[in-house]
Amino acid sequence: MNQGPALNLFYEEPDPDRWFAFDRYPRRMIRTLLRGEAQPRGTLRAFLNLVEGLDRLGQPYRINDYRRLRANRGELACVFGKPHILDKVPPATPILFGTSIYSHPLDNPGLPRQRDIRQVLVPSEWVQRMFEAVWPGMVSVWPVGIDTALWAPDERAAKDVDVLIYDKIAWQREHYEQTLIAPLQAELDRRGLRVKTLRYGSYRAEELLSLSKRARAMVFLSRHETQGIAALQMLAAGVPLFAWDEGGFWQDPKYYPGEVKFQPVTSVPYWDDRCGIKFRDGTDVVPAFDVFWRGVEDGTFAPREIVVEKLTVEKCAAEYVSLARRFGPA
Repeated sequence: MNQGPALNLFYEEPDPDRWFAFDRYPRRMIRTLLRGEAQPRGTLRAFLNLVEGLDRLGQPYRINDYRRLRANRGELACVFGKPHILDKVPPATPILFGTSIYSHPLDNPGLPRQRDIRQVLVPSEWVQRMFEAVWPGMVSVWPVGIDTALWAPDERAAKDVDVLIYDKIAWQREHYEQTLIAPLQAELDRRGLRVKTLRYGSYRAEELLSLSKRARAMVFLSRHETQGIAALQMLAAGVPLFAWDEGGFWQDPKYYPGEVKFQPVTSVPYWDDRCGIKFRDGTDVVPAFDVFWRGVEDGTFAPREIVVEKLTVEKCAAEYVSLARRFGPA
C-alpha cells in the first residue's frame, strides 16, 4: 500500500491515583507481583492488533507523541481507547476517535461540540446504530483485525477437548446458571463429551491459544458483544462455535432500563453459517446442539474462512489507514 505520512496514535490504559498522589505506581507494582503481568484484553488487545497490522503493512506511526501535536496542531490525532486521553490532546486538534471509547454516548452527548471529532469508530453495526441515536452522521464501523498467523489450525495437535465452554456471563449470573448453563451442561454430560471451561477474566491469553489447538468446538456464552475478539480468534483457529445469541435489549445495568433501551443486540456481530450454530436460550439448547454436533462430526463448518476474508490484521489496519486519510485534515 502507499504508506503516506505517519499516523499519530494515542493509547493509554486508565490508571488513576486512588488513595493519595502517585499511588498508582506502587499499586501497579503490587498487582504485577501478585498476579503476574497484566493480560492484554479488550481495548489493549485491539490496539496491539492494530499496531501489528500497521507493522505488516509498513505503515509508519507514532505512539503518544503529544509534543508533536502541540507543535503541529493541524495533524490528525487517532485517539484509540478511553476518553481520558482527550484531556492531553490540544483543544483544536482534529480527532479520529475510537474504537473502545465511551460505553455509550450519553456519557458525553455534547462531545462533538467540545472537540473537533471528525469521526467516531465502533466495532460493529449494532453499536453504530446505538451510537448514532445520539451522534447522528458521525459514527463509522471499524473492527479490529485478528492475527490469523497466530490463531490458526494445527493439524498435528491432539484434539483432547471436545467442547470448550467460554463463559462470559456476568450480569444476572444466578438466573443464567439455572436457565442456561445447567441444561447445557446436562446435555454435554449426557453425550459423554470431554469439556473444559474458561471464565472470562480468570485465564491467561496463552491458555485460550493452547485450547484453540486442542478443542473440537467452543460454546460461546456472552450476553452481547461489540465485536467478540475471543470468538473470532477461535473461529480463525478453525474452531466452530455454538453461540448463545439471545438478542433483545442492550442490558448494561449502568444504563438499562432507566437511561437506554436499545435493541437488537447480538453476541456474534461477525457471523454466517460457516461459523457454527446459534441458540437463543435454555429451551432450545438440546435441539440446537444436536444440529451443531452433527455438523462438527461431519466437518460441515468452515469457521476460519470468514476471518480470513474480512478480518485479518492487515485488512483491518489498511481500513483504519483509509479512514484516517479520509477524515484527516484536507
